[in-house]
Amino acid sequence: MSHTPLEDPIEPSDAAAADTVTAPSTAWARVRPLLMRIHFYAGVFVGPFIMIAAFTGLLYALIPQIDTLAFRDELKVDQVGTQRMALGDQIAAARAVHPEGTIESIRPPAAIDDTTWVTLAVDDVAPDYARTVFVDPYTAEVRGSLTTYGQWMPVRAWFDELHRNLHLGSFGRNYSELAASWVWVIALAGLLLWIGHRKGTRKLRRLALPDHGVRGRPRLLSWHGALGVWIIVVVLALSVTGMTWSRFAGESVDKVQAHLSWNAPSVDSGLSAPTGATDGGHGSHHSGAMSDPIDTVPAGADRALQTAASAGLRTPMWMYPPAGDEQGWVVSENKRDWPARHDAISVDPQTGAVVDRVDFTDWPFMAKMTDWAIDAHMGILFGWINQLLLAVAAVALIISVVWGYRMWWRRRPTRNHRFRLPRSPRRRALRGLHTHEAVIAVIAMAAIGFFAPLFGASLAAFVVLDVLSGWIIRRRGASQS
Repeated sequence: MSHTPLEDPIEPSDAAAADTVTAPSTAWARVRPLLMRIHFYAGVFVGPFIMIAAFTGLLYALIPQIDTLAFRDELKVDQVGTQRMALGDQIAAARAVHPEGTIESIRPPAAIDDTTWVTLAVDDVAPDYARTVFVDPYTAEVRGSLTTYGQWMPVRAWFDELHRNLHLGSFGRNYSELAASWVWVIALAGLLLWIGHRKGTRKLRRLALPDHGVRGRPRLLSWHGALGVWIIVVVLALSVTGMTWSRFAGESVDKVQAHLSWNAPSVDSGLSAPTGATDGGHGSHHSGAMSDPIDTVPAGADRALQTAASAGLRTPMWMYPPAGDEQGWVVSENKRDWPARHDAISVDPQTGAVVDRVDFTDWPFMAKMTDWAIDAHMGILFGWINQLLLAVAAVALIISVVWGYRMWWRRRPTRNHRFRLPRSPRRRALRGLHTHEAVIAVIAMAAIGFFAPLFGASLAAFVVLDVLSGWIIRRRGASQS
C-alpha cells in the first residue's frame, strides 16, 4: 500500500540514514518525494502569504455593493428630469468648481438616474489615483468630488489596494506576487499527490469526496485533498490572472503578450492618421489623454457623444478629450460584465466624423480571454454570481491552508514531552530521480523562476534552507555517534 503525504518517510535523525537514497522502480515513486518536498516547503513558508491574499480578496469580493451605497449622493441624482443638459455645459460646471488639473476622462450617465463623471488628473492625489467630479446631468449641479482609482470609488479602491499591496506601496506588491507565483505550484503538486494517494488506496472515484469514519491525520488529509479538488480550477485561474498584475512576473507577461500579439489594439486618435491604424501596444483606448488638453473645457464633447451614439456605441462608455490640435476625441465602451463590450472610435471634434474604429470583435482571441479572465478575477464578469464564487473560493482556500498547517503540526515528535517542530518529508528527492528526470525538473524550475523572479528567489531560499538543515542533521548525527 502506498504512503499518504501524512505517512511519507520523514527526515532521518542520523547521518547514515540521511545519506541513504533508494532508487524507486516506477516513475511515480521517483517523482512523488520531489512533489512532497515542494508541497511541504512552499506550503509552510508561503502559506501565510496565500492566506492574506485570500482574506483580502474575500473582503474585496464583498465590497462593490457597499461602495455603491456609501456614495449614492455622488453617483445618483435626486430627481430624474425630462431632458439632459448639453455635455459641454456639464463639463463647464465641473470645471467652475474644480479648475485644478486637466480633464482625463468623462463618463456620460449609463442610467437615467446616474450622474456624469468628470475625472481630473491632479497632482495632490496618490499616483494612479484621480479626482472625479460628479455632475447632475439635468441641472448641471456639482454633486461632489471623490478620489477615485479607475472606476472604483474610495471604499473599493481602498480594499483593492489592500489586496494588491497591503497599503505598503511597491514593496507590498511582493507579498501578492509571491502568493500568486506559488499557489498554482502548491495546488498542482497537492492535486498530483492526492490523485496518487487515492489511486494507491483504490479510492480514485472518491477524489472529490472526504473519507468517513476516519480520525486524526487521515481525516484531515481526506478533507484537505477533497476541498483542493473542488477549488483547483478557481485557484489556478486566480493565480494566473494575479500574476498579470504583479510587479516582476507582470513584466514577463507583458513581453509574452507583445511578442505573440495578444494585446488589445488601441484606437488611433490622430486626425491625420489613416483609418484602421492601431499602435499594437498594451495601452488603453485613450492614447494621449493625460497630456495637456486644448482648453479648460475641450470643444466637441457633445458632437463626439452624438457621433458615438450614431456609430452604435452604448453606455457605459468613457470619453477622452483631444491631447492636441491634431488629436480627436476617443470614445470607448467599457461594459465589463457579460457580455462585455469594448468598441472604440476616435472622432474629429470639428466635424464629428469617425476617424478610426476598433471593435471588440477585432481583438485577438487571447486579448479577449485576458480581459475576461481579469474581470472574472475582480468579480465583475458575472455580477453577484462572480462575487459569490470568489468569496466561497477564498474561504475554502483559507480553510485548506489551515488544515495543511494542522497536518504539518501533527507530524511533530511527541515522545519525552519535549517541544520539537514537525519533521519535514524525506530529503534528497532529486537523487531518487533518473538523471534525465532530474535535469528536466531543474530546467523547469529555473524557467519558471526566470519568468517569475520572486518565485525563483524564494525557491533558491528554500534550497539553501534545505541544504543547511541537512548539514545540521548530519552534524547532529555525527556528534551523537
